[in-house]
Amino acid sequence: MQIYNTLTREKETFKPIRAGKVGMYVCGPTVYDEPHIGHARSAYVFDVIRQYLKYRKFKVTFVRNVTDVDDKIIDKAKSTGRSVKEISRQYLDAYHEAMEGLLGFEKPDKEPKATACISKMIKFIELLIKKECAYEAGGDVYFNIKKAKNYGKLSNQNLEKLESGARIPSGEAKRDLMDFALWKKAKVGEPSWPSPWGEGRPGWHIECSVMSSDILGNEFDIHAGGLDLIFPHHENEIAQSEGAGRKFARTWIHNGLLTIKGEKMAKSLGNFVTIKDFMAKYKDADLLKLLFLSSHYRHPVDYAEEKIDEMARVKERITIFLGKTNPKSETNPKSEIRKLKDAFTTAMDDDFNTPEALGSIFELVTAGNTCLLQHDVKQAGVIASLVKEFCGILGLDLKKPDKIEPVFKKRIDKLIKEREEARRDKDFKKADSIRDELISEGIIVEDTKKGPAWRRKL
Repeated sequence: MQIYNTLTREKETFKPIRAGKVGMYVCGPTVYDEPHIGHARSAYVFDVIRQYLKYRKFKVTFVRNVTDVDDKIIDKAKSTGRSVKEISRQYLDAYHEAMEGLLGFEKPDKEPKATACISKMIKFIELLIKKECAYEAGGDVYFNIKKAKNYGKLSNQNLEKLESGARIPSGEAKRDLMDFALWKKAKVGEPSWPSPWGEGRPGWHIECSVMSSDILGNEFDIHAGGLDLIFPHHENEIAQSEGAGRKFARTWIHNGLLTIKGEKMAKSLGNFVTIKDFMAKYKDADLLKLLFLSSHYRHPVDYAEEKIDEMARVKERITIFLGKTNPKSETNPKSEIRKLKDAFTTAMDDDFNTPEALGSIFELVTAGNTCLLQHDVKQAGVIASLVKEFCGILGLDLKKPDKIEPVFKKRIDKLIKEREEARRDKDFKKADSIRDELISEGIIVEDTKKGPAWRRKL
């Protein structure tokens, strides 16, 4: 199995620290608002990786943290007149409902909250001060960036260039432009905890170094997160963890970001799509998952409604085949089927190449349909079993094939209307072309006295 390591910028053969076991830490949500489809992409990528590692017989310990105290949460609390605890609880519940309830992702094995680990963060900071990697300044504590070895190695940034464009914000007493906060002195009206440096709260970066090593050990296999977290968050995690004498993560995995029609998703642009809104409109998580699967996890994904329409047709191709077969497990399938089965694992072993893996599923569907035409029901059943297994690894729900998704139904109705218009205009070539397109997607149109009616091809 080859995994692209952001730290080394190359694919590496994956070999866990402990044979057969994988420790995986994923940067989780900062809970201050409704989760959106960009959050879904990141969560889905790492859920698929987790499921595939389990398929490859690894015992996975999957850790995803929750940032439940942060500037954004505090600002939301102030603007609404509510407490930080109330805000974080509301939006953590919303996150769980979206990811587990609406999208069907598996729960993490461990989900530590920042506020539950304050004492451990304080001890970690004390250790950094003792090792002269951090210093106190007026109630704040900063990491001394000059003590970091090869700072910028994850993000491929040059420290001198970073410093040239930096400015020390007003009120901060740090010694160097690039030093970052480990502990922040309490401000009026903000949540705080007692510490050797006075009342305050932890900085953002320290929580992940503490929680990951506390659960997975001082060295673990995989650290994952979005591409936007590489700098400064993950870079600073490495600096402070190595400053404390810990080896930290071996492999760093980062997913590409999501855009909407080529633009960054943002409320200010009016293109912000929550998971709840997506599900209310389409009622099918598979359509979003298929969109994500169609691009490699390291690449960006552009969201557009017409692409969701296309994903509905993609799903129908799978469910129509499964609706015509009875999945049958077979320990010794024919050699041709074994080759198609191997194509899926080969793709996933190559840095979790889901576009190729999805392509192998469609090759199986094509082979299965051929078997049905040849009345080889047994082999079609074997293929159907593999299709269901692989779709399960990818987290596809594959609802009953007799249910027409709203997007698919809308498109079928549109094509039938266009066919009727072509027939009225005596454009029979166009009408026949539309009919053939419908047949290719498993839809039979029957002309009745009451007008055209359609059904699935049996």
